[in-house]
Amino acid sequence: MKISIRIKFSLFLAALLLFVVFLLSLLVLRGIEDNQENQYEQYLAQQAKTANMYFIQTILSEESKVPETFLASKGQEFAEELELISGQSLVLYDMQGEPVSRKTANPSPDNIKRTLAYALEHKTAYLVEGDSLFYLTPLRAGSEQVGVIQFYYSLSTHLAFYNDIRQLFIYIGAVVFILSFLVGNIYFNSFATGIIKLDHMVDLIREGHYETTTLKRKDEIGKLSHGIHAMSGQIKRTIQGMEDEQNKLKLAVDKLSLLDIQQKQFIGNVTHEFKTPLTSIKAYIDLLEMYPDDEKLLQTAIVNVKSETERLYQMVDKVLQLSALEKYDFELKLEKLAVKPAIESVLGSLKGKIDKFGIMLYTELQDTYIQGDKDSLTLVLVNLLDNAVKYNKANGTISIKSYSAADQAVIEIADTGIGIPPELAEKVFEPFYTVDKNRSREHGGAGLGLSLTRKHAEMMGGSIALIHTGPEGSQFRLVFPASDSA
Repeated sequence: MKISIRIKFSLFLAALLLFVVFLLSLLVLRGIEDNQENQYEQYLAQQAKTANMYFIQTILSEESKVPETFLASKGQEFAEELELISGQSLVLYDMQGEPVSRKTANPSPDNIKRTLAYALEHKTAYLVEGDSLFYLTPLRAGSEQVGVIQFYYSLSTHLAFYNDIRQLFIYIGAVVFILSFLVGNIYFNSFATGIIKLDHMVDLIREGHYETTTLKRKDEIGKLSHGIHAMSGQIKRTIQGMEDEQNKLKLAVDKLSLLDIQQKQFIGNVTHEFKTPLTSIKAYIDLLEMYPDDEKLLQTAIVNVKSETERLYQMVDKVLQLSALEKYDFELKLEKLAVKPAIESVLGSLKGKIDKFGIMLYTELQDTYIQGDKDSLTLVLVNLLDNAVKYNKANGTISIKSYSAADQAVIEIADTGIGIPPELAEKVFEPFYTVDKNRSREHGGAGLGLSLTRKHAEMMGGSIALIHTGPEGSQFRLVFPASDSA
């Protein structure tokens, strides 16, 4: 059975106080008793000495100076005179143990006989019965013992004093015990309370609750509470770290599973997309083997094989770029970039293609700046503007705007192309997805440009969205965190 430390402290304190009070009372009362014994022993010894001196003086004044004869003839008279001198009742005995004076209050015969026999051997002895003390001492004439003197001494006064002191000690001891117990219990209870609180903290930690407090004590218990509090915080942080790592591991496993699915889809798409141009090339090679002298077929084959080869080359290049982005975390070379010159540079490189299709170009460019990678920004702009040219209508238009809004740099590119059905707006950012398969083959597209564009934009902390599409064309918006102007 578990006993509370408060009860243990209280029981120990009560037992300790009882022991101390009892021992102190016992020692003091024993001292009083010893002091009383010394007092009446010294007093009776003095009385015995006086009696012996008076006996010698009396013998010397008598004609017959024989002590035995004197005791036999005048023992009663001598005893009465000695009582007057000492103020004590007494009895005289001869060497045969027979009384030679009248008897007074005597103890039991057996007890007095044993004590008298002891006194007849030149020794002093006394006998206590109740509140009476019988003091027996040798009566001497010079160095020779001639009898025994028995003094009667009342101990009633001593016993009354002793009992009063003992009663006083009982009252005082009880008061001291109660007060000391209350004060000591309050003091020890503060320790018990601290230990119980520490035990409660340990129970909370064991149950998984790590919010603990510290005790406002400047001793070892207070220090221990600070240690438990610090240990609890460390355990909490360790478990939190383990949970975070577990969550990260779960996310990593989920991501790996997703990547595995994406990889299978990616391989399937790559296989499908590569198969089309390779099938076309193989078909023309088979025809040339069948009709090697057909000049018209040869010219047609050269044009188509060249076109399919170029398309296959572009597909391989973009697949490698996309694969690198998914497998590796490249460190970008971030720097402050001016958006307007970057757009103008890309437009300059595409000028021949724009003019070839007779497309009108409208620009509204403000001076805005972003923290980005120059090559990545160029790739994003090239893909968007190249798509705006390839999928535009004959003699169509392209509009480009750049501006700042709420600490963001915004680039908007709109065209008058074939448009994208609204329900497919998000799919255009998936690898190998194209809205018009025939048109993409015509222009060598593989559906990888917008996927690469989104990944590069996100790597620089930006985003891309298709904000408008329809039969009249499409509009894309790029948003990057703005940087301070130069």
